[in-house]
Amino acid sequence: MKRTEIVEEIRQFVEDECRKPTSKYGFGPYDSHFVPMVKYAKKLALEMGADVEIVEIAGWLHDIGSIIVGREDHHVTGAEIARKKLGELGYPEERIASVANCILHHRGSQKMESETLEEQIIIEADSISCFDNITGIFRAALVNEKKTEDEARKSVLKKMTNKWNQLRFEKSKEMIGPKYEAVRILLDR
Repeated sequence: MKRTEIVEEIRQFVEDECRKPTSKYGFGPYDSHFVPMVKYAKKLALEMGADVEIVEIAGWLHDIGSIIVGREDHHVTGAEIARKKLGELGYPEERIASVANCILHHRGSQKMESETLEEQIIIEADSISCFDNITGIFRAALVNEKKTEDEARKSVLKKMTNKWNQLRFEKSKEMIGPKYEAVRILLDR
């Protein structure tokens, strides 16, 4: 299987898993999180000279553990799922390891240090994509976490500030700066 076919196979795998009735979050994350996240990841990879294929595959698979297993330790379960799926597709073992490491290190809440440019790009793209999904973050706070409106506002502001603070690349801050400022203006009382 050609590498371009593997990328498409992985994208389709993620879409199919999101569509399954067993998906922990339904189909919504596919359009609202995976698609923009991969878009930002590829853009950063191209601009920064990273391995675009590794970044694109890791972008599609970074939250697959949440979809299939659940949010807790989804970076670990996601890396395991990625290894298995990519192995089934005959992807080279050293590249599987790179993708798995991107997934393992993508969670800002785990305070792990990235070891490669590709890993940091996945962290940054994951953070940036949250700014395209404010409504989903509010929904999670209000519905899943059962917060009041004021608690949800504070929670979303804190989350978005944390996402902003995870950014190391000036390019990332340029890309999302206006949205972060808007969030602060709207939610900081």
